[in-house]
Amino acid sequence: MGSGQVTAPVASQSPEPYRFRGRHITVAGLGVSGVPAARALHGLGAHVTVVNDGDDERARSQAAELERLGIAVRLGEQAASTLPEGTELVVTAPGWKPGKPLFVAAGQACVPIWGDVELAWRLRGPDAPPWLAVTGTNGKTTTVRMLASILEAAGLRTAAVGNIGVSLLDAVLGDERYDVLAVELSSYQLHWSSSLRAHSAAVLNLAPDHLDWHGSMEAYAADKGRVYEGNRIACVYNVDATDKPSTEDLVREADVEEGCRAVGFTLGTPGPSQLGVVDGILVDRAFVEDRQGSAQELAEVADVDPPAPHNIANALAAAALARAYGVPAAAVRDGLRAFTPDAHRIAHVADVDGVAYVDDSKATNTHAAQASLAAYESIVWIAGGLAKGATFDELVARSAKRLRGVVLIGADRALIREALARHAPEVPVVDLDRTDTGAMLQAVQEAKRLARPGDTVLLAPACASMDMFANYNRRGEAFARAVRELGA
Repeated sequence: MGSGQVTAPVASQSPEPYRFRGRHITVAGLGVSGVPAARALHGLGAHVTVVNDGDDERARSQAAELERLGIAVRLGEQAASTLPEGTELVVTAPGWKPGKPLFVAAGQACVPIWGDVELAWRLRGPDAPPWLAVTGTNGKTTTVRMLASILEAAGLRTAAVGNIGVSLLDAVLGDERYDVLAVELSSYQLHWSSSLRAHSAAVLNLAPDHLDWHGSMEAYAADKGRVYEGNRIACVYNVDATDKPSTEDLVREADVEEGCRAVGFTLGTPGPSQLGVVDGILVDRAFVEDRQGSAQELAEVADVDPPAPHNIANALAAAALARAYGVPAAAVRDGLRAFTPDAHRIAHVADVDGVAYVDDSKATNTHAAQASLAAYESIVWIAGGLAKGATFDELVARSAKRLRGVVLIGADRALIREALARHAPEVPVVDLDRTDTGAMLQAVQEAKRLARPGDTVLLAPACASMDMFANYNRRGEAFARAVRELGA
């Protein structure tokens, strides 16, 4: 599979047209996706009712805006649990769980349920740009933004859209004309997408996450694998992945168009039909004429910012999708050089007394934290928060030899402390018995006490932030402020 082609039934690129005018359509959820969906459907002549389980100030403001257009809005838990009479289609925000009473009622009434991505796909015009799609447990946003930078370096009109914060509906229905779209897709969005057919797609990695939403690892992986369905040119997978099911397993199971290729990426030397790394150079053995005997140099590892192993993997995946679209090698190099990573993603904050302080607050699960910890040799690790059902034994066992010390914060820190006692009993641990936002300053001060010159103090919490902070951005900002206080 890694060096050959995926052979499977030809998949249609265009779902059957859906007549919206006069149809009674329920939109589940307001927010970034629900409001554009309601507007778009109303503009197409549908009778739209929006239901939202929240009834706060923001929801009421959005409701008032939609009601001025003539769209019915129902707020509150009871309203969001009841399928409006006469509903012929439900369009849902991606975060709503499949077991919601609204969806159960829709299923019993044989009413189809689409997500915002499914709706956007069906509303594309005849000259719509192809989609290069990215999903995975970690690295999606970085990879999509790298991909967009590479496409722009090739002179293409593009945008990074989807789960990245820009509504796909806005991209599809707006006045801006694109040559190609770089699309980030979450497992939630893919769950509600049945007709999506990308030009090419990548699953970066798979690790247990959002299992409370999907119900099992198998269901989670299956939803991720939907991104490969109907691919035309390339299914990009992670050669180095060891978890089961692997991303390559998902490629094997996908129904794609005849001739669609399996293209792997690896941090090692690539085989035929793979991209990889040789002597500090990112190389392509997939999109060259002689895959058996030659390779195309794309960029240097030093062109990737930061050059941590998991970020080099992101760059290779982005390069594979860009090359599948026909982008020249020079644009890959130029796009990676031009790319600036988002905040709170393995971001160097400062050096204080010979110790580097690094903010990877975005590492909100164990898989992301493992990738971050693997990037440094000697670490004082700041970790903890909301575990979301995760366990930490494998993470700690793999990282134990790198740990100079650990500072634990947050509601579920005991789970990490117990894993450290089992797998790294010699590592000093500071357990901060507090969950107020001021705990971060104390955590950084304790980390400074444990660190030695040459060490890295790394915020890679392996947990969500909402026990102490509004989001991972606020957590990272608190870390950076605390570090600046040390420097001052």
